[in-house]
Amino acid sequence: MTLTAKETLLQSVENNVDAYMHLVQTMYDNPEIGNEEFETMALLVDYLDKAGFKTTSGYIVPTGFIGEYDTGKPGPTIAVMCEFDALPEVGHGCGHNLIAGIGIATGEAVKKIIDQFGGKLLVVGTPAEENFGGKVSMSDAGVFDDVDVALMVHPGSHNGVGGRSSALNPIKFEFFGKTAHGCMPQAGASALDAAVMSYLQINLIRQFANQHTYIHGVIKDGGEAANVIPGYASLEYYFRAPTMAYAKEITAKAMTAVEGVALANGVTFKSSVYECPYDDTVVNYLLADLLTEKYEELGLTDIQPVDEVAKGSTDVGAVSYKCPTIQGFIKICGPEVGAHTVEMADATISPDGKNGLIKAAQGLSLSILELLEKPEKLAAIKQEFDETIASM
Repeated sequence: MTLTAKETLLQSVENNVDAYMHLVQTMYDNPEIGNEEFETMALLVDYLDKAGFKTTSGYIVPTGFIGEYDTGKPGPTIAVMCEFDALPEVGHGCGHNLIAGIGIATGEAVKKIIDQFGGKLLVVGTPAEENFGGKVSMSDAGVFDDVDVALMVHPGSHNGVGGRSSALNPIKFEFFGKTAHGCMPQAGASALDAAVMSYLQINLIRQFANQHTYIHGVIKDGGEAANVIPGYASLEYYFRAPTMAYAKEITAKAMTAVEGVALANGVTFKSSVYECPYDDTVVNYLLADLLTEKYEELGLTDIQPVDEVAKGSTDVGAVSYKCPTIQGFIKICGPEVGAHTVEMADATISPDGKNGLIKAAQGLSLSILELLEKPEKLAAIKQEFDETIASM
């Protein structure tokens, strides 16, 4: 009996789930932090090679990769994104090992049916999401310029279709004073005093910032000995806001405050961007509606709609400015389990994690199938994207 395209997708994920969970478990057992995911890259590329994709390792960035399947016929270019970096101490506490498993499963399933329709399928390995923005580097390099739609699903404590994320501007302030003996402070200039006063002054900006703006920082360097006036100190800050333009506006206010403090303390300072800035995420409501519909077909309930209030930040934002993009969510644990925890990492290899992989990969695969079957729907999604970007 010949299977329909839908049946082929559903069965592909279910029949190969043990292989996907082996990938998830291997990444769980061998977590690698951002820009160091060389073994993970090799693991995932090897799987894609065997699945019939044309692969490239070290793609754009040292631990990035791409798997490409081109039907050789006209049609859309669909990108499925895989994250796979871990966190220090807690391993895969953000569930990126499961994201990679979902992406590989989706890619392998869609490859089995895309020849019927035409187009190109990309499985894009985007490393270092936590701090160094693999997707930013790839977006800047043009990877998503000719992509018609990009998709991924993130594990968590609820089913959902994603939403907005905060723009993130990471700034380091360094203060340069003059060291002196603690009993002869008049001979020195305290970089630490400037750092502490700057920390307090930046905190005062919060009261006057727009809603959903977040300012958080730490004193990174404050001196080495209590009897020495510190000649060097530093602060590291995240300035987050609903848009990058406003994050930079708040950053400029902080910069003015630091300039005044440095002058008052007789020290100099410099500022720098110490991690990768992240754009906010552009929401595509038609894509969100499509994933909602497919989740419901699969029997998922309590599907949270588009979250309009930005909280965290992600490098998915960079992709969302290049093409219609969605980062959905799949439930693998209860609300008592927080993100970036050992408990979340453990959930990725649990029975709920396995079920989440199946449902997420099937949801993405069915969404892609509809876009292949109904070009008018993809055209409407792209039109929404164009209109949204033009209005910003």
